[in-house]
Amino acid sequence: MSAEGAAPLSAQRRRTVRRQALSVGAATGAYGVSFGALSVASGLDVWQTQALSLLLFSGGSQLALVGVLGAGGSGAAAVATSTLLGVRNGLYGLQTSRILEVRGLRRLAAAQLTIDESTAVGVGQPEPAAQRLGFWSTGLAVFVGWNLMTLLGAVVGNALGDPRRYGLDAAAAAAFAALLWPRLRSADAAATAVLAGFVALLASPALPAGAPVVLAALAALVVGLRRGGRHEGPPTSRTGELPGADPLP
Repeated sequence: MSAEGAAPLSAQRRRTVRRQALSVGAATGAYGVSFGALSVASGLDVWQTQALSLLLFSGGSQLALVGVLGAGGSGAAAVATSTLLGVRNGLYGLQTSRILEVRGLRRLAAAQLTIDESTAVGVGQPEPAAQRLGFWSTGLAVFVGWNLMTLLGAVVGNALGDPRRYGLDAAAAAAFAALLWPRLRSADAAATAVLAGFVALLASPALPAGAPVVLAALAALVVGLRRGGRHEGPPTSRTGELPGADPLP
């Protein structure tokens, strides 16, 4: 290990990284309320909803799963849609594994906590020690906040009765619009979004719920091949944010 990697952080520097992690965790965890309410609206009970947040722990994928189920889609379509949105976390793992250098049970814990926010805060730090602290602190803060807010949303959702009376059935679509908007920073991203929306619009009347989303994902492949595999730049070091980062874990 290099001298830079072994050098301990000052108390002030550790406080700065932890403060950044907690702020990102608090902001992200708040979205768990929406997921909890949407999940019970789709037909899952409180314990099933909580299990998704504990075990899957990927907000976009969780919203996709309950959105497809709530629309009457099959379990296979729900899992396929959820998996497509979760692939990015595996790609993040290729980068965070070099930062963390963990083995055994800590490696399993790191895999569970590898999300947009923990990756962004971790790789955004200049010192290796701060990168590790940022990753673990952010991952744990989001995990705790997301699960607590999921439980609150699920309980409140049950207490409210049918959430469609309050428009909560439309919250999934609104959440996905929020996920999409920050990604439209280039012509390629905009072209992909337009093509995917067009494909989904045409396929929706003929295919079961969830299947149009899977089919629309091919739009990214078409745009990527047409543009010669060109991609946007690497993650920025802005506080707790990746380019087009999911506002959910």
